[in-house]
Amino acid sequence: MTPFDRARRQMVERQISDRGVRDPLVLAAMGKVPREAFVSKGFSEDAYDDKPLPIGDGQTISQPFIVAFMVEALALKGGEKVLEVGAGSGYAAAVLSEIAGEVHAIERIESLAEKAAQNLKAAGYESVHILHADGTRGWAEHAPFDAILVSAGSPNVPETLKDQLAPGGRMVIPVGDSFAGQDLIRITRRETGRYDHETLADVRFVPLIGGEAWLSEDEDGEEKTANAD
Repeated sequence: MTPFDRARRQMVERQISDRGVRDPLVLAAMGKVPREAFVSKGFSEDAYDDKPLPIGDGQTISQPFIVAFMVEALALKGGEKVLEVGAGSGYAAAVLSEIAGEVHAIERIESLAEKAAQNLKAAGYESVHILHADGTRGWAEHAPFDAILVSAGSPNVPETLKDQLAPGGRMVIPVGDSFAGQDLIRITRRETGRYDHETLADVRFVPLIGGEAWLSEDEDGEEKTANAD
């Protein structure tokens, strides 16, 4: 067993299981994915600390506990088709792929999309599909999805993502009108077309930039939001 293997096992036991994540599929997935393969150079020794780490372009890889908590909230049983919005370095997509049958991940920053694809391939996750695009628009070509994980904070719930949920599907997304923090929301699409909303926790994520979330900074440097119709 390598030092990274030991650190990963301790992470699952102390940072994830001991803090309330109980789903055996999630615990097994977190115990398999080498987080050191998805952090920036110079941060590998910190890979199993329970904290976010920079991955370049002003973005971060989420702390291990919050990844496990969000994946557990999706209630995956195995074999599902999953969409991740905000692929970052590819870590959460790798965790999802240990459980789901098919994973599609979108990243708006081209350099990160390329890096995520490289990281996933190098770590042996060649079945995860990465798209460089506006994640708030989803991936219509592969919709509907049994689950959607949004790894960035949005001022609202993008209607397009809701529409791409399959009946019975679940979306977990941080929602709030401040960069200082958001509510982690789980949305379930019922067979009748109705959507149930549950608040799960207080979280803080980098902003979700896109046509149905935060827009890019304007010339005055102010953040603008897009209103969903």
